[in-house]
Amino acid sequence: MIRMECDYSEGAHPWILQRLLDTNLEQSPGYGTDGYCDRARELIRSACHAPQAAVEFLVGGTQANATVIAASLRPYQGAVCADTGHIHVHETGAVEAAGHKILPLPSLDGKLLPQDLEQLCAAHFADPSREHMVQPGMVYLSHPTECGTLYTRQELEEIRKVCDRWSLPLFIDGARCGYGLAAEGADVDLPDLARLAHVFTIGGTKVGALFGEAVVMPDPGLLPDFRYMIKRHGGMLAKGRLLGIQFETLFEDDLYRQLGRHAVELAGQIRAALQRQGIPQRFPTTANQIFAVFTPEQRARLEESFLFSFWEGLPDGRVVLRICTSWATSAGDVDALCAALAEL
Repeated sequence: MIRMECDYSEGAHPWILQRLLDTNLEQSPGYGTDGYCDRARELIRSACHAPQAAVEFLVGGTQANATVIAASLRPYQGAVCADTGHIHVHETGAVEAAGHKILPLPSLDGKLLPQDLEQLCAAHFADPSREHMVQPGMVYLSHPTECGTLYTRQELEEIRKVCDRWSLPLFIDGARCGYGLAAEGADVDLPDLARLAHVFTIGGTKVGALFGEAVVMPDPGLLPDFRYMIKRHGGMLAKGRLLGIQFETLFEDDLYRQLGRHAVELAGQIRAALQRQGIPQRFPTTANQIFAVFTPEQRARLEESFLFSFWEGLPDGRVVLRICTSWATSAGDVDALCAALAEL
C-alpha cells in the first residue's frame, strides 16, 4: 500500500539524521541558546533578507500557531482567518483553549479576501456596542492555504494594507512554505513574507525535518517577551540544539528549496496524469497538494493500492481525495499512481 495521504509520514532527510547522529553526545546549552540555533537563525535571516529579525524554534506547528496568536492578542481580541483556515478546522480548538476566539470569514479556494476583511473591521469598529463583541485583533492566513492554493504577492499586499489600516498584525502560517516557494508560477518568496507579514513561520516538520517550526518576527520589538510565551505554551524544547541542527542543515546549501522543488515536480506529474484522464481538481493548486474529484468506483479501485485522505463528499456522489507529495516521495510511487490513473 502506497501512502499518498499526507506530507509528513516519513521521518527526516538523511542529511539531518546524520547531523543529529554526529552531534548526539555533544553537550550544549539548552532551550535554543546553543551555537547551532544561533547559526540557523543567521541562515534564516539571510534567506529572508531580514538581518534584524528575531527567529525562534518551536517543536511543532500547532504550538507555533497557538503561541504566536496568544502572544499577539489582548484577552478580548480574536484571530480573523478564512473559514477553511488551519487554526479553525484542524487544530482542535488550540487557539480558543487559550482564550481567544477565532473569527472565520468566507474564503475563495481557501483564501481570505481583503474586501471581506475590510468589511468585518469596518462593521465592528462602527458598531456603538462593539465592546460587547470580540474585537478583531490579528489576521491569520497560511501559505499554501488549507486547500493547497497560493496567495500572490499582490493579494498579500492588499491584505497587508487592510491590516495596516486597522492596526492588525498579519500572521502567515508557513507550515508548507517550502512547497509554496517552489510552486509553478509562485511569485512570493521568503523576503516577501518578511516584508509583508508581522510574524510568519517556516515549516520544518513537513519539509524535511524530523520535527520543528521556525517563527520569524521581522520586527523583534513586536513580541518582546515571546520566549516567555513559548515556554508557557509548551513549545520550548529543552534540547534546543536538536531544532537548531535541523534548520541549520535545511538552510545550508539551499536544501530547503531543493526539497520543495522535488515534491512540486512530482505533484506536477500527477496533475498531468489526472488531466489526461479528464479527472477534475477541486481547487486550482500548483504546490504539493492535489484535491482530485473521483467517482466512488474510481476511489474503490485506487484504494486497493494507495492510501488517500478523504476531503469531502460532493452533492452528486463524487468524492474529493487529497493527494500529497513530499520531499521523500519517490519517482517510483508517482509512476505507479500515474499508471493506475491511466487505467481508470
